[in-house]
Amino acid sequence: MIARFHSLRCRCGTACSVVAYALTMICVAWIVLRGAESMGYNWQWYRVPRFILLPDGSPGPLLQGAGITLLVSGLGLVGAAILALGTALLRLSNSVVGQAMARGYLELIRNTPLLVQIFFIYFVLAPAVDLGRMSSAVLALSLFEGAYASEIIRAGILAIPRGQWEGALSLGMKKPSIYIQVILPQALRNVLPPLTSQGVSLIKDSALVSTIAIYDLTMHGQAIIAETFLSFEIWTVVAAIYLVFTVTLSSLARLLEQHSSSPHLEDSCTK
Repeated sequence: MIARFHSLRCRCGTACSVVAYALTMICVAWIVLRGAESMGYNWQWYRVPRFILLPDGSPGPLLQGAGITLLVSGLGLVGAAILALGTALLRLSNSVVGQAMARGYLELIRNTPLLVQIFFIYFVLAPAVDLGRMSSAVLALSLFEGAYASEIIRAGILAIPRGQWEGALSLGMKKPSIYIQVILPQALRNVLPPLTSQGVSLIKDSALVSTIAIYDLTMHGQAIIAETFLSFEIWTVVAAIYLVFTVTLSSLARLLEQHSSSPHLEDSCTK
């Protein structure tokens, strides 16, 4: 039965996935429309465009908020990548102190909610070290996502065959050179899909920074709804913008994965 399903999936390919996705979206749209109809909601889509683009062609509040979301997410991705790589290397090092620090960081971050971390950094840590709202938001996102990404990178490094290390050592390479030239390129290529998922999570988690008065996409959406009561329309547009961001990131990562994939990492449908 499983083999038959797998064979059907391979023959169907991307077309079936697109059709299934389209049918799912149609069902979701139908449910939303029926729900709004049962509530007696009066759709007013004609009022939405001015919140995306102003009459003079300049970005409206939603696009301005989308720009802030991209900025926070981009800086958070950079910070998370640096923290993740550093933590993974500390966990694999021979330093007891380094391993203890990395382990403490992981346990603290992964066992507390992101919202609590944002509040702690902004209301407790930021006044002590003179951090602004934006810096607090980027730091919180970097710490949170970096903790999860570090374990992904560490797993990728551990998955590299021991022979790679032995071959590099036999050539007289030093440990830093082995990591940079041999181990990390292979490890990062292999863990690109889960790292992409973590990046998508960071973009979605960035909506929480609106709780510390950063006017990102979510905050602008809340402000518009408070003024116009266009709940269905505005949240639909906000969700669509987030979807564009995450799908774009996933597509770029997929292209990079295909460009750098190893010959032995082929899809089972091509065998």
